Amino acid sequence: MARKITKKVFIVDDDEMLAMALEDYLSRKTMHEISVYSTGEACLEHLREQPDVVILDYNLNSEFHDAANGMQILEAIKKRSKFIHVIMLSAQEAYGTALQTITNGAEEYLMKDDDAFQKIVTIIDGLN
Repeated sequence: MARKITKKVFIVDDDEMLAMALEDYLSRKTMHEISVYSTGEACLEHLREQPDVVILDYNLNSEFHDAANGMQILEAIKKRSKFIHVIMLSAQEAYGTALQTITNGAEEYLMKDDDAFQKIVTIIDGLN
């Protein structure tokens, strides 16, 4: 049986309940090391920890109005390291938004739906 490699995963979402639920789900389904941040700025301060994957909310500034949005944080992450995988997570179903995030370096763009957490596990497990 192949051993799954443990990854360092950052969850960045200003929706505390969703972030806690995702952290709990990943903790139960995987052996990954998980850190949670409520702002993109907090995530950027910890990039020196070299996460393998950042799960990033697109609308990060809905709770903290002066905070950077997910697209700005995505661009900042990719400027610092092209090797960090970013999964954008959003309630927006707009094709243009999804395309824009992928064009700017996101690995995947997922809707916050009933299957999102399992899709995240599948994506992370498939990354090298």
